[in-house]
Amino acid sequence: MSDEDLWRVLRGISDMPYGAGQIAALEQLLRRVDAADDRHLAFVTRMQATTGYIYGGEPAKSFVTFSWCLSEFDSDPQPYHQRHLHNLLWHFKYMINGLLNFPEVPLDRTYAVLDDMERRYRAGGHSLQAVHKHRFRVADHVGDAEAAAHWYRLWQTTPRDGLSDCAGCDPTSQVGHLADTGRDVEAVELAEPVLAGRLNCNEQPQSILTALLLPYLRTGRAEEARDAHREAYRRLRGNLANLWDIGDHVEFCTLTGNEARAVELVERHLDWLDRPPSPAAAMHFAAAAAAALRQAGASTVYRRAAEGRPAAEVSAASLADELAETATGLAARFDARNGTSHQSEWIDRRLAVRAIGEHVPLSASVRRRPARPSRPAGDEPVAGAGTPASSTERVRPGRGERQAATVPADAGPDDLLDLAEQSWGRHDRATFRAALVAFDDRFGSAELPARTAAHRLALRASERGEDNDIEGAITLNRAALELYREAGAEVPAQTVAGRLGVLLTRSDEDNEEGLRLAREAAEVLDRLGDVRQRAAGHERVALTLLYRERWADALAALDRAPADAGGDRHLAARIALHRGHLLEESDRVEEARAAVDEARRIGRELGVDELVTGACLAYARLVDDPADAVAACDEALAAAPVEAELPVRVARARALLSAGRAVEAVDDFVEAVTLCVERGAEGDAFLRWELANAYRIVGRLAEAAEVAEEAVLGLDRLGAQAEADRCRHLLAGVYAGLGETDAALALLQQLASNLDGPDNLPHRAQVLEEAGGILYDADRDAAAGERFAAAAEAYRLGDLPLDELRARRREAYAWFWADDRDAALRAVEVVDGLAAKLAGQAEPQVTYELAMAAEAGARVLTGEERLDEALGRLTGVPDRLRSIEAFGEAAQVEALIGELLLRLERPAEAEPLLRRVVGGLPAGSRQVRQTAWLLARALDLLDRPAEAAALRAEHDLDQDD
Repeated sequence: MSDEDLWRVLRGISDMPYGAGQIAALEQLLRRVDAADDRHLAFVTRMQATTGYIYGGEPAKSFVTFSWCLSEFDSDPQPYHQRHLHNLLWHFKYMINGLLNFPEVPLDRTYAVLDDMERRYRAGGHSLQAVHKHRFRVADHVGDAEAAAHWYRLWQTTPRDGLSDCAGCDPTSQVGHLADTGRDVEAVELAEPVLAGRLNCNEQPQSILTALLLPYLRTGRAEEARDAHREAYRRLRGNLANLWDIGDHVEFCTLTGNEARAVELVERHLDWLDRPPSPAAAMHFAAAAAAALRQAGASTVYRRAAEGRPAAEVSAASLADELAETATGLAARFDARNGTSHQSEWIDRRLAVRAIGEHVPLSASVRRRPARPSRPAGDEPVAGAGTPASSTERVRPGRGERQAATVPADAGPDDLLDLAEQSWGRHDRATFRAALVAFDDRFGSAELPARTAAHRLALRASERGEDNDIEGAITLNRAALELYREAGAEVPAQTVAGRLGVLLTRSDEDNEEGLRLAREAAEVLDRLGDVRQRAAGHERVALTLLYRERWADALAALDRAPADAGGDRHLAARIALHRGHLLEESDRVEEARAAVDEARRIGRELGVDELVTGACLAYARLVDDPADAVAACDEALAAAPVEAELPVRVARARALLSAGRAVEAVDDFVEAVTLCVERGAEGDAFLRWELANAYRIVGRLAEAAEVAEEAVLGLDRLGAQAEADRCRHLLAGVYAGLGETDAALALLQQLASNLDGPDNLPHRAQVLEEAGGILYDADRDAAAGERFAAAAEAYRLGDLPLDELRARRREAYAWFWADDRDAALRAVEVVDGLAAKLAGQAEPQVTYELAMAAEAGARVLTGEERLDEALGRLTGVPDRLRSIEAFGEAAQVEALIGELLLRLERPAEAEPLLRRVVGGLPAGSRQVRQTAWLLARALDLLDRPAEAAALRAEHDLDQDD
């Protein structure tokens, strides 16, 4: 590789985002540079490496590259050294900050570097403002308050110059000092004009916003604190070098009562402690994390694998103890180095952080609910006259249950069990529970007939089933079945056998015993039971078949049930609802909709919220019009029992999204995530993914990024890699929309690595092409060319020639604008070969890509001054584009043809063509101005200056443009 190639590589590396990738590229380049023996290139590469190590999270390595450059500068001055003197002096500030952060570096070494810095600044006639600032930092670090105050005054009173920190970083340090000394109002006032201005530093505005978190909070500016946290953390979260500042955000979440979010941040960055940028950053983050985890109660935290440690769920309490030990151990090392106790005292305060003041809502995905009010006296359901008070207290209605449960005082044991049985069938859970409570209180210790005992066991099984204790319900039903058979009660025995069959199939869809029991029970009930019992028997057969996904057989079973369910309208509604589900699974949508609507109608008439909710949700799935689906979900939400609110919220959110009401969908998704988290239910990661997409649709990209990051973490934790990767893809687009190019590229690179299998080639290619597009839009054209080339290769391996052509075309453009004309020409040769294979195909997309490939080739050849060849490529291209209604692209190609005609000194041919293009473009657009300029040039060459001047005036063009 020639020296020119090495310089080109260095320029490309300079465009890379800070981080491990850039550091690896720099170190590889350094090895090549040293082998090439180019001192200038070696110096510049190490200067770049110093900055890369600092901002990439490996500052210890910067000590070596800085020392090398300083020694080279002093020992053998060269002309090129002077061009880099400013940066070399600037790097002294990096060194002071870095040396302080490593307890193994003696403090005398830091003071020596500070003295050398001052000497060189004085010798160059520079202000000592930056020197005073860094002497303040050393004094503050060791806890020398008097010296810190002295150097702070000098720092503030010494004039700034070109070596002072930027207009954002200097005030950031001031804000930190003012906050540490209790001058929060001054800190906020100092920062206001800074935030109102323009900040272009790598560290801003995230650093000053982080410094303002506590001043905002302590001066009652909760909304500003929340916004500062969200924006700053979003900018910090992707770079290991920011571990210290991320610790500040963890602490802020703990202070504001956002314990769950604090733990989420700890979990997200916990593995950074395995490779911290410095011991100081590790100490600070570990202390903040330990304080957060101490508020997490008996929860667990997911810890990623590291060398010698597998991935695992770990106790929050034990992890808090481990991190506290890490933080205090590091603080002790710093104090031993410094000869003070300042760092240990500071860490002790960090470890003692607790929530203060009012809660500040921070999460974009979870809404904190107020404490539930206690139920007013007398609001409990009444079990009825004669029922003991203890029994009444044990009855609690859910949402949608009746508020009064009447239990006769003189009811006997069988009467109470019959009442409970009937109430269960009517979905009256309050009376069901009240009757069973009364039974247990009055007769629980009595010796009962086998049939009565069997009935109580069967009803207890129903309770267990409702609580999703399927195995417990199975055991109780087996015991009830045995007792019924001992008592010779055939009909109730077969009812329990059918229920047992459903439960067995529900727990194991391949269970043959369950289907056999349900079928045998139905046959017996057909002979011995009444009409209602026969209908219920066939319903249970249908359910066993439904759990086995045998839709047609299940429908046939329901068809055997008497039409009116023996007058039991509750049972009739359930059968209609089951029928609707089975018809839906059989793609018989119209019939399914009619069945579900019948269930909904009966549920309304009976006033049974559970039936109405289920029927409305099914109806929402079956209608074509999203507005109808929303209306059905609205009805379901109004009726939903507490346990059904989560699926209703999810269904309503999706319906609102389909109806174009994404703003309202966001609120429902937030409620759904909140319910999921409150109940400890699985699935919140999937819901966060959907919520992130809703935020994206409504343009709330910052919230979309935050929630998608949470979703990715949760999906990874569940091992759902395919879904996690799809969410990463969404997140990459959000990052791109926020202008966070490097974060988007890092995600796309991760996706490309994850999609490394042969089955994933099309998706891998798409991701690589998207990355190329982001780089191209950011004017990082050489890197874009590499990504487009990689995408094209993946398309080739996936046998997708049209996509390969598109990627190669974009590659040619990227190399063209990167001024690597040889690479551009090579790409055009490949494009030509692909185009030849696709020629003759009439599909519109093929026509489009062939036309745009011709234009790309013409652009590259134009850059090589091969104008006739370029013009020949474009023959007929505009007409082909217009044939597929690609009018904008046709105008673009005609403008290029006009430019080529002008450069070939054929203005008479160019003028009418360009005039037609100008007339067909939107007024004021960039393209119309560019084409108008070409047209004016043609008019000049045709000796028509008045027309040219009028055209320039019309489009506000300068003749010298």
